[in-house]
Amino acid sequence: MTSTARTATAGEHRMTLTCYNDTFGYGWRHVDLFTRDASGRELNWVHWTVPADGPDAADAVTARVEPTLRRTSDWRHKVSAGGMDYWEADAVWADDVG
Repeated sequence: MTSTARTATAGEHRMTLTCYNDTFGYGWRHVDLFTRDASGRELNWVHWTVPADGPDAADAVTARVEPTLRRTSDWRHKVSAGGMDYWEADAVWADDVG
């Protein structure tokens, strides 16, 4: 999955990919795709499983299961309050890139 430059403007919905490190050994590796409004409120989400942790696995599986979804930013690393590593990146559908 490659990154294409585009950002949401005021009033638009935006999509965010989130992938995780299975820090606590739960065994559920996955990628979430969130849709948020202009204020950042979550409107909807969907997820799919991945065989490994982190952005590389997320990109590989996302390219296969959602081939028209494009990541539009680099992955941003964060750590949750509970100590779990996760990454977020902005995304759009290919037909929305113009």
